[in-house]
Amino acid sequence: MKSSVTRIVRPLLHRERPYLWLIPGLQVKRWFLLMLFGIVLIGLGVGFVLVEIYREAPLPEIFYYLTLQFLSRPMRAMLVGSMGAVAFLYGWYRLNRTLMQTARGNDTQPLVRKLVQQRIISQGPRIVAIGGGHGLATLLRGLKHYTANITAVVTVADDGGSSGRLRRELGVLPPGDFRMCIAALADDESLVTQLMQYRFSTGSGLSGHSFGNLFIAAMADLTGSFERAILESSRVVASQGRIVPSTLSNVVLCAEYQADAELTAIANSRPPSQARGESSIGKVGHPIERVWLEPDQPPAYPEAIKAILEADVVVIGPGSLFTSLMPNLLVPGITEALKQTTALRIYVCNVATERGETDHFTMSDHVRAIERHVGANVIDIVLAHRPSFSPPSLPEGVTLVTPEDRVIGSSVRVVHMDIASADEPWRHDHERLALAIMQLAERANSNDRG
Repeated sequence: MKSSVTRIVRPLLHRERPYLWLIPGLQVKRWFLLMLFGIVLIGLGVGFVLVEIYREAPLPEIFYYLTLQFLSRPMRAMLVGSMGAVAFLYGWYRLNRTLMQTARGNDTQPLVRKLVQQRIISQGPRIVAIGGGHGLATLLRGLKHYTANITAVVTVADDGGSSGRLRRELGVLPPGDFRMCIAALADDESLVTQLMQYRFSTGSGLSGHSFGNLFIAAMADLTGSFERAILESSRVVASQGRIVPSTLSNVVLCAEYQADAELTAIANSRPPSQARGESSIGKVGHPIERVWLEPDQPPAYPEAIKAILEADVVVIGPGSLFTSLMPNLLVPGITEALKQTTALRIYVCNVATERGETDHFTMSDHVRAIERHVGANVIDIVLAHRPSFSPPSLPEGVTLVTPEDRVIGSSVRVVHMDIASADEPWRHDHERLALAIMQLAERANSNDRG
């Protein structure tokens, strides 16, 4: 990680635009200087021709004044050079005000600032984010401001809502989580990004579908593969990083529940011992004993394995423990890569419990559930929220996850930071979360150098 370059360049973003062009590494000045050198050569060539004409051809007396012959050669050179410099600087100023601003389209950020930002984030750490749903999108929305070297490994077990309908009717992998990741890694203000997130509220057959889901499904049919559809869809909105599935297999998430006499008595009926399908697992309302994938042992997507092995940081979560994170971790190749990678492995524990899935879970319960399913040695650090104040209210049935100084029965290190949203204290704040991840990555990098 070239953090020193980032620390030097980032403060320059607050300066006026003319200064920003002087930052090294934008890959603009070198080509501009080459063009300028070409113009000088053209000028010399034209000058040779004009001198030859002036010396050999008979010219009217007025050319004596037009060519400034009444001035000394040094004075002529200074005057012409000054005029050329003024014309050049004014032309450069107008180019920056017109052509450059036009090129940025819907984006309100000046092009030079975008170039500087790209310079910074192109040198950021290689981060792999594993998860799905709104939690993964929240993380990506923050990380894109620090690094462009992001790979999102996304679950393909979703079978509810618009994604589930497209999965059943068209036979494509569920596009919903991929759509949210594409939007999260793109420019939030872009009209195209808003279009990808647009959801139809009326229309026979369209109601409930999002435009982005339909777009990805159509792109999969045009390109012949789901992974190519994600790549092309990301290019449409100029998303940072890459988005890949954990597996290309058409997997179904299944769950088995704990026997709970108290809940059985309340329901006044015997609850189901198992559930099949991601969208139905949290509706049963009983503690989950374990989850698994069908078919068993699905092959991992090779690019996901490669990204994990080459990463500087791997982030698991935040997100629904059993229905967003586990479907990725239950792919054997993903788990094996996590155990082999030299990257810093961070598990982002949820801020609050989730009804029907992690009711009454502590931080230790979250970690033990992961280790019970995939074994130990997949997490180095647990990043947990320690609130700086008590939230005024939480949704019904939701409680904050109890902060603990260590995970009982595990060797992972616990780091507490205030990473919750001020408006929704039961969710993560994308800016605070991303900053916390980058601080942990910087500390790990400093320790490695030390």
